[in-house]
Amino acid sequence: MVVVYSAVLLGGLGFAFGLFLSYVSEKFKVEEDPTVKLILEALPGINCGACGYPGCEGYAKAIVKGDKPDKCLPGKKSGVEERIKEILSQRANGN
Repeated sequence: MVVVYSAVLLGGLGFAFGLFLSYVSEKFKVEEDPTVKLILEALPGINCGACGYPGCEGYAKAIVKGDKPDKCLPGKKSGVEERIKEILSQRANGN
């Protein structure tokens, strides 16, 4: 009988903690700007730090906040700056 009580108690606790974690994950959800993801996809993803930021994600967030999109040295030949400017212009137009 002790085994049954233990199983019911652990199952109930697991269910309660699952509900709690589900609630907390929705309550404290962090919304990200989709523009950061688009800019990050346009960057080469080398994470070299030549732009002065600790990786491409840091640089993408800085661009969204207003930094210049011409600091990516590895992406200059592949047209990264033009793609980023296009993404920012679409964002400004509301598309």
